[in-house]
This record gives sequence, C-alpha cells and structure tokens, in this order.
Amino acid sequence: MPRLIRFTLAAPLICAALHAQAAITVIDDSGASVTLPAPAQRVISLAPHVTELLYAAGGGAKVVGAVSYSDFPPEAKQLPRVGDNKALDLERIVALKPDLIVVWRHGNAQRQLDRLREMHIPLFFSEPHHLDDVAVSLMKLGQLLGTSPAADAAAAAYRQDIAKLRSRYANRPPVSVFYQVWDQPLMTLNGAHMISDVIALCGGRNVFAQLEPLVPTVSTEAVLAANPEAIVTAAPGATQPDRTLPQLGQWRAWPSLTAVANNNLFAIDGDLINRPAPRIAQGARQLCEDLEVARSRRKAGAQ
Repeated sequence: MPRLIRFTLAAPLICAALHAQAAITVIDDSGASVTLPAPAQRVISLAPHVTELLYAAGGGAKVVGAVSYSDFPPEAKQLPRVGDNKALDLERIVALKPDLIVVWRHGNAQRQLDRLREMHIPLFFSEPHHLDDVAVSLMKLGQLLGTSPAADAAAAAYRQDIAKLRSRYANRPPVSVFYQVWDQPLMTLNGAHMISDVIALCGGRNVFAQLEPLVPTVSTEAVLAANPEAIVTAAPGATQPDRTLPQLGQWRAWPSLTAVANNNLFAIDGDLINRPAPRIAQGARQLCEDLEVARSRRKAGAQ
C-alpha cells in the first residue's frame, strides 16, 4: 500500500515531466519563441514560399490551408485557400482549426495577424534573408511538425546544392549585375535581399547593393551610370526563346550600355529566384550559367 500511495502521489509529477519533454520550442525569424505542446497536425501556410518549405520539410500531409499562388509542389494547388498576401479569410482559417500558422512576416497584413494572435493560435514567422536561412527554416519547421528526419535530409541536400554552386562560381571573374524587379517605376534590390546572396554566389556584384531600402526605386540615369555588364529580371516561367522579355527590351535604346552591347539581358523563372525556398538553388544555378555566358561574351568581345 505505501508503494501504491507513493506512485499515486508521483504520477502527476511524472506526467508533467513527460509533457514538458514533449513540448517543442523553436525561435522564428522575428526572434520570437514558438512553443507547441506536441508536433503540429493541422498547419496553415500564409505565403507560397512557406508552402514549399512545409512540403520540403516532410509536412505536406499536415497542411490544411494555404494562400493564393501556393502552387508547388503540384498537390499544393488542391489546398483550401485562406486569402492572399493582401487579405486573409480569418473565418476560413479558424474553421480549419489549425494548431500552427506559418506567416510571412512582411507579406501579411499586420492587423489580421494581430487578430490571429488574439485567438491564441501559435504563429511562426518565416522570412529567410540569406541562402543558408532556407536550410535553417527547413530544420525548424521539421521540429514543429515532428518530421525532422525528412526536414534535415532536405536541408542537407539543399546545402550541398548551394555549396557546389559556390565552389564552382563564387570566385569566377566578377560580373556587375543590375537586378530589375519592376520597370515602371524602375525598381531593384539592395544587398540585404537574398537575391544579392545569389548574385554573389555566382561571382556577380549587385550594382545597387549599397542602397538603403530593401527594394529601392532607381532612375534610368543611375543604371546607365552604373553600366552593368548584365541585366537580370524574373518572369513567369521565363519561356521566351532567348529568355529576354519586353521589360528588358527597353534597354536596347542604349546600345552603348555594356549589358546591351554584349546581349546580356536575362530572365529567370520568378518562382525559382524570388521564393526563399529550396528551389532557389535551381534559380541560382540558372543565374550562374547566365553570368558565365556574360563572361564568355566578354572574352569573345561579342556585340
């Protein structure tokens, strides 16, 4: 009987200890701690790159909702939609009973995110800034989802892809690059954006890396003064035969511009280069090949 009494008294402490051991805590990209009592089973993605990360981390079967343009992998197209980066359908989100929502920190409306926080639904903010952050994100999501073996394997494969590109291209003769985000107004990216990491990975140099805004507006005169050796933009699929687009064709009005003189106007599939997810390694490989073409034209003196 005394032994039974001791067990009865100890049982709550044992259960509490087991529960504490089962709890999962990670730090998200805002620096906040996210704690779950157990691996998430019903997850909502509030950004296309988040959807890709969740599937790559082995959690596809646990994703119960996503925003518009969550189109990769193909099965993600069948997920219930809960809005887009401009407006979320809060009623639909609540109805799906998520135990974790993965948010794009600067891509979702703050007021609506505050409403979700008031509902005490755990939020994980995702905003990778550097190439290696993609691997870190995969591993953290794997912890939250209880899919660490798959997530860690995906992170390792991604890091290997990036390491191969870095080894092959990072120390090649530098190519100055203007990355065009939009043509009217003319917009680019500064050195804090992940695409600048990709440019450097390929042995390139972002000519507007020093500007202060993450997505600065620049003038045509500033681009002409920088005289980049290559001009790159993102496009849906980049399916043109020569992978140039009308918004790059405007630069042909300045034939003395080095990028135009050497025909170094390149377009890359936007889904591969713009989303901070594992497929950015594919976009990086394409950019590296493009910059290698620019180097070959420099050597050949192509016009």
